[in-house]
Amino acid sequence: MFHIILFAPQIPPNTGNIIRLSANTGATLHLIEPLGFRLDEKSCRRAGLDYHALADLHLHKNLDDCMAALYTARLFAITSHGTASVFDSQFAPGDAFLFGSETAGLPDAVHARFDPSQKLRLPMIAGNRSLNLANAASIVVYEAWRQTGFAAARKDPKFV
Repeated sequence: MFHIILFAPQIPPNTGNIIRLSANTGATLHLIEPLGFRLDEKSCRRAGLDYHALADLHLHKNLDDCMAALYTARLFAITSHGTASVFDSQFAPGDAFLFGSETAGLPDAVHARFDPSQKLRLPMIAGNRSLNLANAASIVVYEAWRQTGFAAARKDPKFV
């Protein structure tokens, strides 16, 4: 379906929420090291990351390794420095969304790798810095999924 890429995530509960998002939407989650937490079973359980067994999760040493694994995906950086809105963009299955860390966002060197058309933003009130990482990822994935007709979603009439 879609790919969520977290660049050096720092806060375990945010990553736990995004793992749950991935499990429930069919998105593949890619974590790029360094992580601000451990992924061993005990640490995951304590941090609310216990959905990791239900999600398609991949760990990468760096962005280049991740991009090599996703060589066919269209890649978008979700950033407050984006010029186009997520809601004005057209998405397709297989697209990948890169999010920076909670404390530093995406480094300048990563920003430089993206064409302005690949940098997307979420609308916010002027003067605010950013949304919570898990909230931002949820908004983007659900918008992309909505555009594809919620492919693979359960067809329960009370949820349609």
